[in-house]
Amino acid sequence: MAKPAPSTRPLALVTGASAGIGAAFARAYAARGYDVALVARRADRLEALAAELAAAHGVEAFAIAQDLGAWQADETVLAAVAKRGRVVDALVNNAGFSIPQSFAAVPWRQQRDFLMTLVVNACGLAHGVIAGMTARGRGEIVNVGSLAAFAPGVAGHSLYPGAKSLSVKWIQSLAAELEGTGVRATCVCPGFTLTEFMAANGTQAVMDKAPRRFFQTPEQVVEASFRALQSGKTVVVPGWHNRLAVGVLKMTPEWMLIPILRRASAPYHLEP
Repeated sequence: MAKPAPSTRPLALVTGASAGIGAAFARAYAARGYDVALVARRADRLEALAAELAAAHGVEAFAIAQDLGAWQADETVLAAVAKRGRVVDALVNNAGFSIPQSFAAVPWRQQRDFLMTLVVNACGLAHGVIAGMTARGRGEIVNVGSLAAFAPGVAGHSLYPGAKSLSVKWIQSLAAELEGTGVRATCVCPGFTLTEFMAANGTQAVMDKAPRRFFQTPEQVVEASFRALQSGKTVVVPGWHNRLAVGVLKMTPEWMLIPILRRASAPYHLEP
């Protein structure tokens, strides 16, 4: 039997797609007629989401079970896409986690895996798809940042603000370099969002005490990202309250800001 021809629909590759913002991006792209490559560690969740998207939207959705904390995971992921005869038309760098303990309180391997996931392999995936996107004259890259990108570092989550700040600055550079190529780049920086993120890092009990009126859904974050892509906005902060917070962070001198943030963030700093 002849092998079926590859789909002619555009393909979105979404990392951290097993839940939360990543799953919301996958659903949104599928609803827009994209095939979707789903990347995360939990194969069972990816397979279930792939079946859901194929049934709901008639698109091709497939799982790539890969730990992005591994060395050269970007190459493994892109090789899996190429093996199916596909190219990436939209890349969402969403995979991530945080480490609430102090920097030296956990093994270096864990901190290294953090950097591999949020920085090294995210950059590697983008580097691997940009040439093809520019050659075709179309494409989009979305980084999922955080309000932490605009704040000074505090005790705990030691590498998180730096990684998210890099995500913002890097996407700004990409947007400048890709201007006129047909490839768009944006970084969305959400605040508190209703996902499994805090449950995964052990701070859910603290987060549950925060006022829910300041939380957003993953779908709201995704919609803000698509609006930013369409309007050519490079960095977007969804939600008026989050934009207000960024304004305060940018306007307040660090000598005043750091003591306030240290007190506010103390409950989220856990130790073994």
